Amino acid sequence: MPAMASRSGTRRRSMNEINMVPFIDVMLVLLIIFMVTAPMLTPGMVDVPSVGKSKNQPKIFATVIVNQDGSLRFKTRDAERTLSQREIGNAALIWQQAQSGESAVVIAAEKNVQYETVVKAMDALQKAGVQRVGLSVKQGG
Repeated sequence: MPAMASRSGTRRRSMNEINMVPFIDVMLVLLIIFMVTAPMLTPGMVDVPSVGKSKNQPKIFATVIVNQDGSLRFKTRDAERTLSQREIGNAALIWQQAQSGESAVVIAAEKNVQYETVVKAMDALQKAGVQRVGLSVKQGG
């Protein structure tokens, strides 16, 4: 029993330090994994279409002209008339159904026209069920 008495007299110290070796090992393994896999990744490439490279351009098309004041004109080979935002979709759909399958509706707007007006015209055409809708652009710089 005297040995037990001497043991109870010593105090245990608490450990106040954090062991960093396992943390460093994990970080080095992650670094090696990233260094090996990084060259294998291909950068994301976006294939942006260029102007005038359409494969099957429509032979017959009508034009929706967006004016600076927000009014819309519907122009075909035969006639041109001013229509409201609600009427443009139905007029384009009726025209497209009367034409062959190669027909399309093209939206033309000046540079100064608000983008919102062009998008509203395109939305009206799509809601009406017009199959092919395109944007008219000027080729070249």
